[in-house]
Amino acid sequence: MAARALIGATGRPDPVTVTAHYLSPGKPGGVRIATQVLKEGRRFATGTATMFSGARPLLAVLGTLGDLSQAAGPELVEGAPPELPPPAECVRLHPTGTFPPPFMGRVDLRLHPDDAAFGTGRQSGRPLMRGWFRLPGGEPADSRTLLCAVDAFPPTAFNARLPVAWMPTLELTAHIRASPAPGWLRCRFSTRFVTAGFLEEDGEVWDSTGRLVGQSRQLALVPRN
Repeated sequence: MAARALIGATGRPDPVTVTAHYLSPGKPGGVRIATQVLKEGRRFATGTATMFSGARPLLAVLGTLGDLSQAAGPELVEGAPPELPPPAECVRLHPTGTFPPPFMGRVDLRLHPDDAAFGTGRQSGRPLMRGWFRLPGGEPADSRTLLCAVDAFPPTAFNARLPVAWMPTLELTAHIRASPAPGWLRCRFSTRFVTAGFLEEDGEVWDSTGRLVGQSRQLALVPRN
């Protein structure tokens, strides 16, 4: 929502890099988003967007936006999309009264069976979440959809034999490389370090052609108990 507001304020169609700091928990209801354009360049524009619930700030975003259809240059990719069973053989998350949240009814998210065992009380021991993502009803994805995808999956720590509880996000940064081709998105999220009460979560999003279209890094708090 904040990125959409920045797209409107800058007139640029795509988020390129977006960093969000989470200030307060949100609740269902209306919000107000205040934007400020900090710089207008030939290729990119940079601005801020702050989301409010009443007078209380919920989210502060700094974003650089541009037109990804014009992006071009040499490529070096030392990685590949995650290997996943077909979507029909993965575990689909449906909203319940507790977990997963109602948001899951708005997207189609299917976890690799090896990474979904936490739902039955078993943890793989690997801080890893892999799966498929798409919008329901065949709605086409765009660069804004990738901002949704990088924050849609369960926390990697659910599989790390750590306390499973609310893990509030402090900061999330997304790098959008391209608008995705039609079809399912392959996603992989992993954690290497859990220290001092924090964990990082690194994400990759690949489109149906095998192209890397988005990356993310998230810093979250680890439950104390």
